[in-house]
Amino acid sequence: MYPNLYFAFYELFGLDLPFLKLINSFGFFVALAFVVASITVTRELRRKEASGVFTPQKKTVVVGKKATIGEIASNAIIGFIFGFKFVYLAINAGELFNGDSLPQEHIFSAEGSFFWGIVLAAAFGGWRYYEGKKNALPQPEEREVVMHAWQHTGNITMIAAIGGIIGAKLFHLFESPDDFMAFFKNPSLESFLGGLTIYGGLIVGALAVWWYGRRNGLPFIHLADATAPGLMLAYGIGRMGCQVSGDGDWGIPNPNPKPGWLSWAPDWAWSYRYPNNVNAVMGPREAGYTGKTIPPKDPECFEALTQPMSDVQVCEGVINGETVPIFKGYGTYLDPGVYPTPLYEIIMAVIIFLILWSLRKRIKIPGILFGVYLIFNGFERFWIEKIRVNNTYDLFGTAITQAEIISTLTFIGGIVLIFVLRKRHQDAAPSTT
Repeated sequence: MYPNLYFAFYELFGLDLPFLKLINSFGFFVALAFVVASITVTRELRRKEASGVFTPQKKTVVVGKKATIGEIASNAIIGFIFGFKFVYLAINAGELFNGDSLPQEHIFSAEGSFFWGIVLAAAFGGWRYYEGKKNALPQPEEREVVMHAWQHTGNITMIAAIGGIIGAKLFHLFESPDDFMAFFKNPSLESFLGGLTIYGGLIVGALAVWWYGRRNGLPFIHLADATAPGLMLAYGIGRMGCQVSGDGDWGIPNPNPKPGWLSWAPDWAWSYRYPNNVNAVMGPREAGYTGKTIPPKDPECFEALTQPMSDVQVCEGVINGETVPIFKGYGTYLDPGVYPTPLYEIIMAVIIFLILWSLRKRIKIPGILFGVYLIFNGFERFWIEKIRVNNTYDLFGTAITQAEIISTLTFIGGIVLIFVLRKRHQDAAPSTT
């Protein structure tokens, strides 16, 4: 596992770049998921506009205005935050991240560099002033511009990201009341960003995109079809982040021997111990596994690794005869191993994406492709929940998870949507008699 990009680059390429500890592996893959989804959505919106599904919208804009004080000030504030916090952390990463403290403790603190904050505030604000002055006209004027559907992709991605994060957090708090109470007892940005539920992100993100499409003349049913393949691929890339970082979205204990029909696959694809998981899990867990310290090969190296200001970042350890790295600040594994459910979801998400991508030009009834996406999404998630660690509810005497409830509704919703759309299409078709 690579809890952040520093250990990935150090282990894979031998590069010691302390500032990379700022970039959590899970966050990196989430960002990559949005980029990839944006690319696929852009392609689909272009294709659909070319086929006449979307029509370019004319929009009146005012050009030639100088930058306002508010615009200059907002840019300066962004520059100050970036310089005060992130430039400071990048420059001092070797010293700050060499102790027992995690990067998050420095990110969500008041420490920073006023010098670099002021420098970047001046740079960002000055650049906005220069851009406004360069493009200013003697007299600002209104012009009519054409807005293509694919030009909305950036806004759609941003709206979906904001709505998705809010929804994912809200649904997690509903699912985990203890975290809800803990957040209000000790509120912080770190505690807000920790713990997200994917279905909450999907539901609220979809509502946000519906709202945006409605305001900008983009029929949601066509927009839903355009986003369906990208949503599935983005989900798979996000699960790569879960697998690479070991964020806790793994399965239940799996001490069973690997079956013969899986002899071609590596052992970790059947049961994985998630060494160096980002949560540094220690001690017994209710799910049935225990977090343990990775036994070191060299006790002297391990002793140096545990010293707060030691330059040693990685040592070698052994788990059941297999050599694994021990990363400073992490170095735990699960006993027994668990089902690597993120890996299974990556594989299923890619397969479903390929199916949706191959069907997108063949299905002629608007909304059907999105219905197929809902069916696949619900089916995949329902069954993965059977071997995944999660909180359960007692529903009519049956233990069931929040994701099982939503995935069931998603699956049924997809079937109902396809049935309704096909019926409407048949009713609207001209009679041949």
